[in-house]
Amino acid sequence: MTEVDSSLDLSHLTEEEQSSILQVLQRDLELRNLDKDRIRNLEQTESNSSRLRLLSGEWFNKECSKRHRRWTSGCELIRASICHRKTKSRECETRSNGHSEEPEEDFFVGLNGDSDFTSSSLAEPDPAYQKTSSSNGSLHSSHMLGGSMMSLFSSGDFGVVEVRGRIQYSLVYDNHREELQVKVYRCEDIASARKNRSDPYVKTYLLPDKSNHSKKKTSVKKKTLNPVYDQTLRYKLKIGELRSRTLNLSVWHAEPLGRNIFLGEVEVALRLWDWTCTEPLWQDLQPRVHLSQESISIRGNIMLSIKFVPEGCEGGGLPLTGEVHIWLREAQGLLSKKGGAIDSFVRSYILPDVSRQSGQKTRLVKRSFSPTYNHTMVYDGFQTSDLREACAELTVCQKDGLKTNVLGGIRLSCGTGQSYGEPVSWMDSTEDEVALWTSMIENPNRWIDTTLPIRTNLTQRSV
Repeated sequence: MTEVDSSLDLSHLTEEEQSSILQVLQRDLELRNLDKDRIRNLEQTESNSSRLRLLSGEWFNKECSKRHRRWTSGCELIRASICHRKTKSRECETRSNGHSEEPEEDFFVGLNGDSDFTSSSLAEPDPAYQKTSSSNGSLHSSHMLGGSMMSLFSSGDFGVVEVRGRIQYSLVYDNHREELQVKVYRCEDIASARKNRSDPYVKTYLLPDKSNHSKKKTSVKKKTLNPVYDQTLRYKLKIGELRSRTLNLSVWHAEPLGRNIFLGEVEVALRLWDWTCTEPLWQDLQPRVHLSQESISIRGNIMLSIKFVPEGCEGGGLPLTGEVHIWLREAQGLLSKKGGAIDSFVRSYILPDVSRQSGQKTRLVKRSFSPTYNHTMVYDGFQTSDLREACAELTVCQKDGLKTNVLGGIRLSCGTGQSYGEPVSWMDSTEDEVALWTSMIENPNRWIDTTLPIRTNLTQRSV
């Protein structure tokens, strides 16, 4: 037993751990109900009131209530702690975003009574929308990774029910507020999770951010396969950040005493979205196609500029030797293996030189999906002929505590497969990488700008 007004810090719990707690609380509820049935039977069979008081445990409950009037059970403490944590989280979001939220009821409340699960996100009804209409316009979206990006970071009950139905939504970007507005209107003919019914709600993420800051939810609609929401979920971010984001909208059946059940999802690559389209659109719900980390060939994009400055071209015999300038501007949509914002930097070498003198790196940019490096690497000692034998290798690295993980990179070269007559593994540049390097050679003293994918299939080279 412990005090009800104290609370536990449960912010560190994962969804799996919360699910385990739910199972324990569910078992506790089942035992309480069994005990109530036992007492009910005793009341019908036991005529001696003193014996009934003893067998039912009534005497013990009265003594406890006298001694511990301000105390409650561990179950109540956990429920109160979760309610307290969510309320505090909503206050933080309200202060940071400048918007108020709908009141939220904790989903643990189902242990003591029925209650609608309400959004913990910035969700509000859309009063301007009175009549839902289907759009005939084309849907500018795609599965960027050939499967569900969300499957990289999440676990849950997928495949329990066969996915069907569709969802209606629209996307609007408010330039004045610098706010993405995801308007969720309704779903139709969704799968039945429990005995010809579902209690569905819609959850959204702006991937690759899988944090609670990115998670938004609508309210739950009880016992329906055709829920109507008319709610707006809001994200505060600059429009430039949208190019690297994927919007995930998933439909779930809310299960108060167990793991929620997946009913389908839609993923929208925002870099392909037509922002002139603001009308509601219908899209079929899709099953979650699992992606393994090893199947990911691209982990974002890198924006850079390069140029070659020939020997003596600046006058006065300067520079003394030819120089390669690599201006690393920024990365977009970095996709880590764990999800969430990362601490990153870029390391560079001009191969075949892998000495410490050849290695350079940018500053570390913390907690960003689209870090701005704004760093220029300068390598000297080149003749034009050397450039056709060399390769600029740029790798994007994630700093994770004391460890450094390579997310991927690019290799700028002529892609011939050999250097100074010797076959080498690192001359494996893609067509776009070869085009950039060749353009730099053919256009000296001129910055060549480009954006290239950060690929994970760099052929391993010997150190």
